[in-house]
Amino acid sequence: MNIGYIIAFVFSWASIIAAFLIEGGSIVSLLSPTGFMIVILGTIGATVMSFPLSDIKHVPKLFKVLIKNDKNDLLSLIEQIKAMSKTARTKGILSLEKEIVDQTDIDPFTKRGLEFILDGLDPVKTREALESDLEMMSHRHKAGAAIFEAAGGYAPTMGIIGTVMGLINVLGQMSSNPDGLGESIAVAFICTLYGIATANLIWLPIASTLKMKSKEEIVRNSMIIEGLILLQEGANPNFIEDKLKGYLSKEDLAKAGGEDSKDAKKSSGKSKKKGK
Repeated sequence: MNIGYIIAFVFSWASIIAAFLIEGGSIVSLLSPTGFMIVILGTIGATVMSFPLSDIKHVPKLFKVLIKNDKNDLLSLIEQIKAMSKTARTKGILSLEKEIVDQTDIDPFTKRGLEFILDGLDPVKTREALESDLEMMSHRHKAGAAIFEAAGGYAPTMGIIGTVMGLINVLGQMSSNPDGLGESIAVAFICTLYGIATANLIWLPIASTLKMKSKEEIVRNSMIIEGLILLQEGANPNFIEDKLKGYLSKEDLAKAGGEDSKDAKKSSGKSKKKGK
């Protein structure tokens, strides 16, 4: 579970509510069933109208993606591809079929690429097939993020609609109940608050998070494509490792450098023992 996202979500809402209470406000004054109907249900309705149902039906899955904490461990993936390339060079490409069966933790995209290789596709066709899959995945991710971006655009507008409707009602009853004018106006402006708050604390952050996760997965899968093609071409495992490290961030590169130095010390220690 993505604990960081949940903590940030709770913190942002709690901060706003706490600030309102410190200024002497009341929680009850923030509650408006009609405002909720206009802003939340209106936003959902407008968003659903803007996209095909084939995209809308994937929204529940997007919420799962949102709170799921995927481990984007590129270093482990590089080591896995390097190990497979060593196996392919010593035992042949067909020996990788055992990798698909035995390794339960193998990445689904890696597994798909290995299946293409084992089916006898040449490197060019393998790259084309995997890049086509990657392009379709990117398209799906963009469509998902666009849904929440649209909701973030509609919500403030729905809030204004609710406020205008409330003010019309207030002005219509002004002569009959002038004493309650201030309270009625305050209730009307709750719709604007709902619209702005939900847009900036729910819909738009969700869209940004989905975009970030999509970029991470695209980088990961692009690295897998490069690694598998080099493996299929019979490249040296160390060359494959160096090539794939180009996809790493500075932090991961520093970590990789530290691990390489540890491995070098271990190997030098072993060679010294053998020499003795």
